[in-house]
Amino acid sequence: MSLPNDFLRALPKVELHMHIEGSLEPELMFRLAQRNHIELPYDSVEALRQAYDFSNLQSFLDLYYQGANVLQTEQDFFDLTWAYLQRCRQQNVAHVEIFFDPQTHTDRGIPLETVIHGLTRALEQGERQLGISHGLILCFLRHLSEEAALDTLEQAKPFRDKIIGIGLDSSELGHPPEKFERAFAAAREQGYKLVAHAGEEGPTEYIWQALERLKVQRIDHGVACLEDPALVTYLAEHQIPLTVCPNSNVRLRVFDTMADHNLKTLLDKDLKVTLNSDDPAYFGGYMLENYENVQEALNLSRAQWLQLSANAIDASFASDTRKAQLYQQLMELF
Repeated sequence: MSLPNDFLRALPKVELHMHIEGSLEPELMFRLAQRNHIELPYDSVEALRQAYDFSNLQSFLDLYYQGANVLQTEQDFFDLTWAYLQRCRQQNVAHVEIFFDPQTHTDRGIPLETVIHGLTRALEQGERQLGISHGLILCFLRHLSEEAALDTLEQAKPFRDKIIGIGLDSSELGHPPEKFERAFAAAREQGYKLVAHAGEEGPTEYIWQALERLKVQRIDHGVACLEDPALVTYLAEHQIPLTVCPNSNVRLRVFDTMADHNLKTLLDKDLKVTLNSDDPAYFGGYMLENYENVQEALNLSRAQWLQLSANAIDASFASDTRKAQLYQQLMELF
């Protein structure tokens, strides 16, 4: 039996895999470009939207980094984050743990302080005014060197109280997690939570490396895990969360269609799956659109939605008190 969209909208949502730079909508990109006197290679918002037709991860990243150039000031980063939080309020997203890529900005000469102050000012305002709790996760760009990652970690020390975790993103193929073993060991010693992208376009070996070499607590994506039965067993036994991004997987051709997505199989194998939007401005939707597209193609049961929602709460880095509040909101629907 299909579920009404009102049910999906009412679900209290927890987002654990969202790149804030990937929430830069074309309209805001054009406004910031004008404000900062930056010329874009597109003559209209519609022309830019038409460019959002990706053949693979790299073709997306090329446009993603180009768009990030319009982010120049603390106010720009505030406006970007506030726009995302407004979407969250509309879609009943109650807790967010957002990624940001400092090297994308510091390599352009933007001070890390500018980035973090803009992001956190919006997140703190979102908690006060919208009731959306949050965490901020600093990601290393894996196509850059480990030395660059270690330098970024050092630069982040003055902002330790603003950052809950360290992640690893960008081009997966050819950049195995083991490349960053020292950087993650240093982050672990500093008390950060640890996550890493693995098993999206990369092989299952990358998931093993993220777990064993980087000692991460969550795997971002991880949909390739089904290719390795021993890995599936390990993930299920240890209940390692997978932050799966359905719209992203289809837009980047990891799966041809949503009906081909392996989400149901992941759930059937007792894996701790969560649903997330990844780069929503580029991939056709935020949390609710992901939920609706999954439901239309895969027709999940109420029990499966309860499991996905509970998984996300449990997998979050929120306090026990906040988790209890989120569980209470969820159980009121069931």
